[in-house]
Amino acid sequence: MVTKYTVERLKSGIPGFDDLIEGGFPSGTTVLVTGPTGSGKTTFGVQFVYKGAELYNEPGVIVTLEERAQDLRKEMLAFGWDFEKYERERKIAIVDGVSAVVGLPSEEQYVLEGNLNAEDFLRYIYRVVKAIDAKRLVIDSIPSIAFRLRKENEIREVLLQLNTILLEMGVTSILTTEAPEPGRGKISRYGIEEYIARGVILLDFVEKEVELKRYLLIRKMRETKHSMKKYPFEINEKGIVVYPSGEVY
Repeated sequence: MVTKYTVERLKSGIPGFDDLIEGGFPSGTTVLVTGPTGSGKTTFGVQFVYKGAELYNEPGVIVTLEERAQDLRKEMLAFGWDFEKYERERKIAIVDGVSAVVGLPSEEQYVLEGNLNAEDFLRYIYRVVKAIDAKRLVIDSIPSIAFRLRKENEIREVLLQLNTILLEMGVTSILTTEAPEPGRGKISRYGIEEYIARGVILLDFVEKEVELKRYLLIRKMRETKHSMKKYPFEINEKGIVVYPSGEVY
């Protein structure tokens, strides 16, 4: 008798996307979301955490390394996402990783110091995840980790450590990074991000009648059957919406 192997999954909270990955992300996996500037990487990650708290009662942590926490909250209000409500309920924690680096004071509950080394950075994230019993985590972004640490040549070691700790914590994680030239196969800044992640999602643009349109491509997703097709998506007043049926433009 053969025992059927079932994969526990987390809903992404992104309409249309779960249809492409057998119902959701494998629980405890680490997913890289990559793409050029403006492709929607931050929104994708933040929506994953926000909808986890709003729809599925799953706490989440957002580590913002590119904009201050207060700016992120304000920006996401455009989608009707009230982060402060879920922060009060301890369902979302936002880690401010910018203020100290640029020399600004921060009144946030969770703040990364400006001179943290790799081990201290990882240890702090671990503590915040455990503090709210988080099931979801977003780190935005990997290039900003390298900038904080001032040692880009050590990013490989840091990413391997990060991946090990994330797997140990059991959280389902999204890491964002820049794709310098996705059309030429360069889908990450350092060329290692896509190898340490168990899933890779590329967000990019295609020109349609002299207008840029967004598309999504799942390059890799372990424990999941998925298509290698490009799927259109939009960022509207409610966030990201993916169209799994194909062309909508």
